[in-house]
Amino acid sequence: METIDTNLDYNTGRHKLAMPEYGRNIYKMVEALKSIEDREKRSEQARAVIRVMEILNPQVHNQEDYEHKLWDHLYMIADFDLDIDAPYPCPAPEVFTTHPVQIPMKGSRIKATHYGRNIEKIIDLLCAEPDGEVKTEMIRSLAIYMRQQYLIWNKDSVAEETIFSDIEKLSEYRLKVPADLKLGKVSGDLNYSRPGMGINVGQAVSKNKPYRNNRKQFKKK
Repeated sequence: METIDTNLDYNTGRHKLAMPEYGRNIYKMVEALKSIEDREKRSEQARAVIRVMEILNPQVHNQEDYEHKLWDHLYMIADFDLDIDAPYPCPAPEVFTTHPVQIPMKGSRIKATHYGRNIEKIIDLLCAEPDGEVKTEMIRSLAIYMRQQYLIWNKDSVAEETIFSDIEKLSEYRLKVPADLKLGKVSGDLNYSRPGMGINVGQAVSKNKPYRNNRKQFKKK
């Protein structure tokens, strides 16, 4: 009875490819290329491998100076150990292993994410304003906007005192909300949508707005 060879060769058990877009056969070709003793023949074979790589990876043409890229890829596949006459020198391995520089975050941490950083900047500007009717009206407008932002992310109702308290906390108590300031009630016909929930992103939308079919308006009688 004929026996079946169960020692199958899977890619998971093979050496990991540094550039899998070229396939394992290119790696075999490069290994064969490195074994050629004659430098002239080795260089000629390298140019042939470059042409095959160009066919297997045509999107490389979209890159600037793509021929240089192909030779760099060849050197990478050869583990930067390839002695040939080439139009481009072998790059240093460090060029491809250098980690990107981390970009530091600007500014300090947002104190209340549901309000956003701009609210904090507005509060800082209000702190520098002189007391009076104009400043009181500016605080009222800010409180109304903050209440709207609060309702976008928290569907429950919110008391005026909560918004006023948040303003004073965000200002580190440099800003005092007038005791007689009132915002008025939120209309029950308004629905505050979160960003990404539809076309009315972050806007107050009337629940009772009638649906209209625009095509019927232009229907010929």
